[in-house]
Amino acid sequence: MSCTAARRALPRPAPALLGALGAWATLGLVASLHAASTPVWRWSGVALAVVALLDLLRLWRAPAPGVQRHVADTWPIGIERPVSLELQPVRSQRVEVFDLHPEGWTAHGLPRYLRLRRGESTRFDYRLRAGERGDFAFDGVQLRLHAPWRLWWQDRIVGEAQPVRVFPNFAPLAKFAMFSAEQASRLVGAHLKRRRGEGTDFHQMREYRLGDSLRQVDWKATARARKLISREYQDERNQQLVLLLDTGRRLLAQDTGDDGRGLAHFDHVLDAALVVAYLALRQGDAVGLLAAGGDHAWVPPRRGAGAIEGLLRGSYALQPSAVATDFLAAATELSVRQRRRSLVMLVTNLRDEDMDDVLAAVQLLRKRHLVCVASLREKALDDALAREVEDLPGALRAGATAQYLQQRSAAHEALRHHGVLVLDVTCDQLAASLVERYLAVKRDGLL
Repeated sequence: MSCTAARRALPRPAPALLGALGAWATLGLVASLHAASTPVWRWSGVALAVVALLDLLRLWRAPAPGVQRHVADTWPIGIERPVSLELQPVRSQRVEVFDLHPEGWTAHGLPRYLRLRRGESTRFDYRLRAGERGDFAFDGVQLRLHAPWRLWWQDRIVGEAQPVRVFPNFAPLAKFAMFSAEQASRLVGAHLKRRRGEGTDFHQMREYRLGDSLRQVDWKATARARKLISREYQDERNQQLVLLLDTGRRLLAQDTGDDGRGLAHFDHVLDAALVVAYLALRQGDAVGLLAAGGDHAWVPPRRGAGAIEGLLRGSYALQPSAVATDFLAAATELSVRQRRRSLVMLVTNLRDEDMDDVLAAVQLLRKRHLVCVASLREKALDDALAREVEDLPGALRAGATAQYLQQRSAAHEALRHHGVLVLDVTCDQLAASLVERYLAVKRDGLL
């Protein structure tokens, strides 16, 4: 961002001018008591007015320094990153710098007080952290210029709005790129139960190993080679995974994760969804996304490394809203859009009162798809049960929590009874649980 023009506020008196006016008023009080001091008071007032007006004129005519902001146009949520500001003064001057970053972001290192020298550019960094995803803008840079004699100061805003997009934190995805899909799955905490050499797609022929099933032995190849030869299979590729994300009021709840960030459940859901999507793409599958409830988005299933960018761009601005999610309508839309059999992972915070709608939705989806429902559980519920009961309010709280969790468990059992895969997890368990269930579905050939 560079700038030449500036929006000016009215100049304001600085503490030095206010102090001088106070001294002049004191001198006027003395002059009212001693008439001999009156000429001194008058001429000192004239001198002060002349000096103040001259300093004001010099401030008004002083050009604002040019400013350049160096900042990426994409930003990960919750991660502190540097922003650089470079000032290029036309003349020597004192200035305070306030960057007009998006409201609600946390900044460290502002404001900055600088003494600029003519012809010498000055550059400094400050740290900034975005607390929400979506589209935002820097509204320019606010400069507080001080008059040469420090009697006045004036705010000027330089530069145009600079847009920036805040994405889910994709740093873990970049880290996963250095590992195989199996190693990356372990990094997120998924417990893999792989059976060596078994799967649904043929991979290669190799020598028999201890532990291979007799069904893997290729007897014709064994006869030709005069030693036992086994067929090795891999999980079937080119399957379909669709992430169905609830953007309704259930996902407005907040939990503090292991990293200490206080994020809405939906932010944890989106992070976990991108992790399982990335790993599924590494497995050769196609991944799509449907968000329904509040904000709406549809990203058709695609394969390949570039598909993760499409998922990021299609979901980064999604926000949960204080509305009730119509699960049946979401299931109907998905059934129309996605004709091929897929693993559908619905991520929500299931409540007992949602059951009729959710059951109708999953029954519709199960006509063609394999359905997994991941139901988020607030960490505060586990904390409430683990807390020692010392008084009546504590006992009532523990009893109400236990009753709520029992109703929640009954709702999950009702879904399992209808052939639905169910996960009951907290936010910090979600990514690992989704990855683990996805790999189990592929390992067992359920699709």
